[in-house]
Amino acid sequence: MPPFQPDSFIVSDIVASPNHDERKDGMPPDMVVLHYTGMQDDQAALDRLCSAESKVSSHYVVFADGRIVQCVPETRRAWHAGVSSWAGATDINSHSIGIEIANPGHDFDYPDFPRRQIAAVITLCRGILARRRQIRPDRVLAHSDVAPARKQDPGEKFPWGLLSESGIGHWVRPAPLTLAGPQLAPGDMGDAVTQLQRNLAGYGYGLEATGTYDEDTRIVVAAFQRHFRPGRVDGIADDSTTTTLRALIETRPTPLE
Repeated sequence: MPPFQPDSFIVSDIVASPNHDERKDGMPPDMVVLHYTGMQDDQAALDRLCSAESKVSSHYVVFADGRIVQCVPETRRAWHAGVSSWAGATDINSHSIGIEIANPGHDFDYPDFPRRQIAAVITLCRGILARRRQIRPDRVLAHSDVAPARKQDPGEKFPWGLLSESGIGHWVRPAPLTLAGPQLAPGDMGDAVTQLQRNLAGYGYGLEATGTYDEDTRIVVAAFQRHFRPGRVDGIADDSTTTTLRALIETRPTPLE
């Protein structure tokens, strides 16, 4: 008998991790956070997520061939996000369902995500969102969104646009890189920087509006670009970046009552 019943019908195997606990105040998850494993060996990544010594886990692992393993029941708080925040919340593990996507990541040549793997991620996410209607599209996020100073995953190669076409996540077509408007960069100061910081914080990123384009701002802009304007990830708020951000704010889903 498996240690628990899978939450999704497309789960091919249960490999239980001990690294989970109760969600704070019993809250239901209202967020999905996508990661990559960042290890060269996929089995070693699964082993680490299921090792008590590692103190990390996720609810699901999606392999390159589309196989999906569940490690933690969705009702439990898996330890996947680490020190992180979004929209003022800091216990992202209590708020979220974590999905690890097998990919070596930026430290190991960062290969493209196979189509079969992305199809599995889409099917898995569609099931989660169907079961958990409280998860808004703008709360399907990257690990780099909630922990921009520490993480890059799943990175600029992850096809968020394809997920959006299947009804997963909040997405707009990125504004063209060829836009020739003004840009903000590290060292800049003033009202335009303050507005940029307020827009990023208003969307959910953990950023203080100081009016100075400091290192924290550069890091958050780069995280935003990885997810929403992946054509160039440089931490500089060019017109393409700010136009894309404004479009996301204007089309953001209305919060549930």
